[in-house]
Amino acid sequence: MRFGYHLGYWSAGPPPGARDAVIAADRLGFDSVWSAEAYGSDAFSPLAWWGSQTERIRLGTAIAQISARTPTATAMAALTMDHLSGGRFVLGLGASGPQVVEGWYGAPYPRPLARTREYVDVVRQVLRRESPVMADGDFYQLPHRGGTGLGRPLRSTVHPVRADLPIHLAAQGPRNVALAAEIADGWLPLFFAPSADTFYREALADGFARRRPDLSPAEAFEVSATVPVVIDDDLERAADVVRPFIALYVGGMGAEGANFHREMLERLGYVEQCSRVAELFGEGRRAEAAAAVPTALVQDIALIGPSAAVRDRLAAWEETVVTSILVQGDLTSLRAVADLFG
Repeated sequence: MRFGYHLGYWSAGPPPGARDAVIAADRLGFDSVWSAEAYGSDAFSPLAWWGSQTERIRLGTAIAQISARTPTATAMAALTMDHLSGGRFVLGLGASGPQVVEGWYGAPYPRPLARTREYVDVVRQVLRRESPVMADGDFYQLPHRGGTGLGRPLRSTVHPVRADLPIHLAAQGPRNVALAAEIADGWLPLFFAPSADTFYREALADGFARRRPDLSPAEAFEVSATVPVVIDDDLERAADVVRPFIALYVGGMGAEGANFHREMLERLGYVEQCSRVAELFGEGRRAEAAAAVPTALVQDIALIGPSAAVRDRLAAWEETVVTSILVQGDLTSLRAVADLFG
């Protein structure tokens, strides 16, 4: 099991201590550090800024939203990051949800899987630089079908450090997970739990059965799960750190009937509990919504509690499809993980 560090996206401003945590993760031997974006900070700039002060750790976006940039613009950013980092960049992509895509980017959300498939194909064309980039899909056309009619297929002026720069997909439902196994080099789950391993193994196997021969073998496929980590002798106090995060995603990060994060937790058996959390959150009773998150749910998707209990719990994760745990926490959490599992 490898360990990475997940910075997440910013709230009102940069996460306190983020620079020191990134540098520490590099020095402590963590495999990767990841950034995210929602509708505030972007995913690339923090990696470039803080990652420039690291030497060996991989730098990944978890996730860069496909509606935020055209596929060629994302490929340009990936090419640039890979050069500046000496071949350490990992491009994590995700479709986000209808609230953000239609409310923030002003783009239609339907058919996210088909859109993602076309998007990844264009990005790979740019990275491989085998010929001018061309696409004639439902979502992306290169050259553009309308306009002046003067557009022509182009090839990146920049030669890639790695034509096979890894692309990972964030996915929640079984069809999305299968798509990651089919067209990507890794899967980025949120709210994964060891108890759901069989369900996701089957989804991945479905995608691997259709995997293109020009991609890396299925054996090299990575699954990097974001996992909150809180080391504390008091289990409930540790759970209290994570509860607001879960409540936010259940009640505030998706529309009613279209909240993929909530669906992932409901798949673990917490349907009634998620309904109550969402109800309280929707009424503006956020503290009560967080308090309504069961400790058992937190234990399912996080590593919390006394050091010995966390060490024992890791054994369950090591039996799953997960290849990397992306620690969600502060510098103290990183050091605790390094002490426990380094």
